Amino acid sequence: MGAQIHSYLMSEDARDQADFYVESLGGEIQSLTTFGEMPGTPEAMKDKVMHLALTVAGTNTLMISDSFAPVSYNRSIILALNYDDESEARTAYANLSEGGESKYPLALQPWGAYYGEVVDKFGVTWMITKQ
Repeated sequence: MGAQIHSYLMSEDARDQADFYVESLGGEIQSLTTFGEMPGTPEAMKDKVMHLALTVAGTNTLMISDSFAPVSYNRSIILALNYDDESEARTAYANLSEGGESKYPLALQPWGAYYGEVVDKFGVTWMITKQ
């Protein structure tokens, strides 16, 4: 028996956040379901995203949903992207930094890899590594 683990983010604006990741990391939205597609949904919820799946930075699946409670991310969970190409790592770092906060600039580390950390404009922390 086996399982796959996927990151599932709760968002205050799932569509905007998904579009940002597609633009920043490359990829595409695979599916989007709104609460309005479910019977009996109140009018105020109809356009809210119930489930959105997207592919980013190659074949990585990321899922996002609109939240009905305030969203706050913390640094106890971080998304990590590992690149083989330094240029791709730098581009991802720069793109995710737009409107966000650079925690650690992407730079060559004593252990021989390039590493950087950024909190994007939605509050999600990303570790970017080039081995």
